[in-house]
Amino acid sequence: MRATQRGVTLIELMTVIVVIAILASIAVPSYRNYLLRSQRTEATTALLNLQAAQEKFYLQNNAYTDDVAGDPPAGLGLAATTERGFYDIAVVLGADNQSYTASATPVAGAGQSDDTRCTGFSVTDTGARDSTGPGGKDYCWR
Repeated sequence: MRATQRGVTLIELMTVIVVIAILASIAVPSYRNYLLRSQRTEATTALLNLQAAQEKFYLQNNAYTDDVAGDPPAGLGLAATTERGFYDIAVVLGADNQSYTASATPVAGAGQSDDTRCTGFSVTDTGARDSTGPGGKDYCWR
């Protein structure tokens, strides 16, 4: 009598590895794009919070401030980076501190610097939103 062999052959094992490699080559880039897109909301949320804080500051002082991280009453009391540290937040004042442009730029090495579609965000005192990069403001601010 001949003994039956159990197990998998090398060809069967290689077939499974090839299938897993194909699935991974599709899933990993899709997941990375999802992460980049979801982390953009961190920048837009921080800019909208800054915009609200600037309006409150303006009501109290009749001028805007560029001191994002400073304590009130001279500053806004917000963080100079976004919550998880993917973007730096900065404010540039206009003439006589009566206007401002707030911007969020990716922190080098923090992961969002790989985002080539939306390389930066900005909002002005009038509420105008903009972004840099080939994605355009409608794509990046959604």
